Amino acid sequence: MKKRVIVTGGAGFIGSAVVRMLVRDGVEVLNIDKLTYAGNLSSVACVADAPNYHFLQADICDEATMKQAFMDFRPDGVMHLAAESHVDRSIDGPGLFLQTNVIGTYVLLEAARAYWNTLPQAERDTFRFLLISTDEVYGSLGKDGYFTETTNYDPRSPYSSSKASADHLASAWYHTYGLPTLKTNCSNNYGPYHFPEKLIPLVTLNALAGRPLPIYGKGDNIRDWLFVEDHAKALWLVLNNGVCGETYNVGGHNERTNLQVVNAICAILDKLRPRADGKSYTKQITFVQDRPGHDARYAIDPTKIMTELGWKPDETFETGLERTIQWYLDNEAWWAPLRQAAEQRVGTKV
Repeated sequence: MKKRVIVTGGAGFIGSAVVRMLVRDGVEVLNIDKLTYAGNLSSVACVADAPNYHFLQADICDEATMKQAFMDFRPDGVMHLAAESHVDRSIDGPGLFLQTNVIGTYVLLEAARAYWNTLPQAERDTFRFLLISTDEVYGSLGKDGYFTETTNYDPRSPYSSSKASADHLASAWYHTYGLPTLKTNCSNNYGPYHFPEKLIPLVTLNALAGRPLPIYGKGDNIRDWLFVEDHAKALWLVLNNGVCGETYNVGGHNERTNLQVVNAICAILDKLRPRADGKSYTKQITFVQDRPGHDARYAIDPTKIMTELGWKPDETFETGLERTIQWYLDNEAWWAPLRQAAEQRVGTKV
């Protein structure tokens, strides 16, 4: 098992789940995060004082700093999660997505390669670079079928195009330079510490505030949901046991339409925090104009990681969703400042 790991984007949603898990398990972790709007050190506050946790505030596009970080920390694994990840924001301003997701990945791959080339052969053989990607690189599915590791790429938004570019760079560095890279493509994550502009926390917090619950179009877009802590376990498994050059799709077989997700949130809130008037939170549902390039359906086939690496999720969508909503009910001190900042952005955020 890897003992020293760099995690980029470790103050973000998925990255912080990885950092919390690894630090608690005794892994020496260097968390590199620029601390943009989606990075929040309070998400790793529970492990921040641990002797095996280290933090570097830096931009992954900074070549000199990234090279120095590798040489100083001397990792035997990298989990690259740092990325701009919100589709709506990529439509509003695609340039930042290209800079962080494409150029940043290139810089990290080169920093890793320069460091890897200095290692003794035994350490070169065990070093791994894991790029964490998204199912959105595959485009949009019809009513049937699933994304597999061999599905052709067909990105539809600036965000997914930038992530597809990063995926291809990781593959190229493996085939061209021999750098031992691996990739994962995951379905929609949800869980504690999720940034408040994403669907599940947005709907939860809007409901509690008595605000409209915005749903794009008819709410019939389908996503495959994965509890973030299950995803973190999958990533650790791939880093340690995956085959270099391979891709592993990570999904929970939890397909739901957006309307089904919102209705499920309302039902849980009706139970855990009933409205004062006794009515259901579904009364707050509002349908809004669909966003450009909104893919109809994503669904991941996780057969490969299940059969080859033995991974399986611990949470169902129902159990994970209730855990998530209970966490938001119990942790207003975490989300309230972020929600206030997010609301300064104009536009509907779903």
